[in-house]
Amino acid sequence: MRLLLLWDIDGTLIASGGAGMRALQAALKNVFGVDGSLADIDFAGRTDTWIMRAVFRKFALPATPDAFERFFAGYVAALPAELDNPGARVLPGVRELLAAAAARGDVAQGLLTGNRRRGAQVKLAHHGLWEHFAFGAFADDSEQRNDLGPHAVRRASEHHGITFPADRTWVIGDTPHDIACGRVIGARTLAVGTGGSTVEQLRAHGPDAVLPDLADAAAFWKLVT
Repeated sequence: MRLLLLWDIDGTLIASGGAGMRALQAALKNVFGVDGSLADIDFAGRTDTWIMRAVFRKFALPATPDAFERFFAGYVAALPAELDNPGARVLPGVRELLAAAAARGDVAQGLLTGNRRRGAQVKLAHHGLWEHFAFGAFADDSEQRNDLGPHAVRRASEHHGITFPADRTWVIGDTPHDIACGRVIGARTLAVGTGGSTVEQLRAHGPDAVLPDLADAAAFWKLVT
């Protein structure tokens, strides 16, 4: 294998139609009896743990490990129903790219996401994509997004029994946080304009490449190979 692809989830592989925020609001009400809006919290590119801490801070909830786990359990319980909405979809070209990468003998692919592992599994399994990823780095590993890259690279090496050089590793995401996360490990970065940032905004953060979306498979493979 010559190439390692590390994928972000939300805004890169899938759109959830606001399911994550609604599931968090449901958990907030079901677990703590608090009925409040989370619209003023910037979710993009953050880890689940960071987001939960921001929610706790906004509503003056005690940020204990037990409270975090109960809140996350409530979120995961609410997520499947919230994903059943017309806006939840696989983004253009993604399904085809993941299948093509799996069929190639020179490509490994994993996740590098701010989701905790269980939440990532629920989201991707809803669309039949979870099976593509045997390893990854998640918010379970660290609250800080920039800490996750080394975990993903280590697990890729452990899973495949080889070392992936930084210049043959691509971090693919839709936010400036994904670009920064890739830069920490010396990886190459591909930013896609399918999340909350425009192509111009992403380009200002200096990724190695920018695409409006992943619909053009030929353009994608030309870039990463």
